[in-house]
Amino acid sequence: MILYPAIDLKDGQCVRLVRGDMDRATVFGDDPAAQAARFAQAGCEWLHLVDLNGAFAGRPVNAAAVEAILARVTVPAQLGGGIRDMKTIAMWLEKGLARVILGTVAVENPALVREAARAFPGRVAVGIDARGGRVATKGWATETDVAVTTLARSFEDAGVAAIIYTDIDRDGAMGGPNLAATEALARAVSIPVIASGGVSSLADLIALRDTGVIAGAISGRALYDGALDLGAALAALKAA
Repeated sequence: MILYPAIDLKDGQCVRLVRGDMDRATVFGDDPAAQAARFAQAGCEWLHLVDLNGAFAGRPVNAAAVEAILARVTVPAQLGGGIRDMKTIAMWLEKGLARVILGTVAVENPALVREAARAFPGRVAVGIDARGGRVATKGWATETDVAVTTLARSFEDAGVAAIIYTDIDRDGAMGGPNLAATEALARAVSIPVIASGGVSSLADLIALRDTGVIAGAISGRALYDGALDLGAALAALKAA
C-alpha cells in the first residue's frame, strides 16, 4: 500500500482544513516546494496535491505553487482541484504531473473523464468526496444525491488509474479513516482505491493495509502535527 503525503494549497500556502471548511484552515508553511522536498527526502513514493482555491473557483488558482513543487522534486505527484476541462488536464500533465484527479466533473461531466482516460492512459484518477455515502462537489460545498458506489462503478470500464475516496467528515479531524466505507468501496470495484480523510496514525495505515484491498492512503495533518512520522510509516509499510 502506497502512502501519499498531502500538500493542500490555499493562497499559495500549505494548509489543512477541518472537514473541508475553508474558514477553518491551519497554515503549516508558506513554502510548499520546501515541504515537498522534505517529504521526498523522507522517502515517499508519491505526493498528493490539492488546489483548494481551485476546487471552489473551478480553475487552477495555486498553479505557481504546484509548478514550484514540480520543479523541486522528482517524486511523482497527483493533483486535484479546479481541473474541469481537457485543456487544463493536458496543461498539467505537460508540466510534469504524473496524474490528475477529476472530482466535480466526474459527477457533472463523466464523458470528460472517459475522454481524458483514453487520451492519457494511467494518468487520470477520479476523486470521490462524500458525506454520509453521498458525493459532494465544488470543493465539497455542493452535496448531491449520487451514491459513492454508483459513481465509482460507472467508471469501471473507463480506464481510470485510481479512485481517491475522501470521507469529508473525517478529513482533518484526526479521528481515523472511515475504514468500513473505504473497504466496501474497494471491494465493490476493480479500480484501485486510495483512502483519504482522517488517516492520522500508524495504526490507521496498518488497518487500511490489512484489508488487503486498499491500494493507498493519503495523510496530511497527522504528518504536519507529528502524530505520524513519515519515515517510520514508510518503513513499516515496506517491511510488511
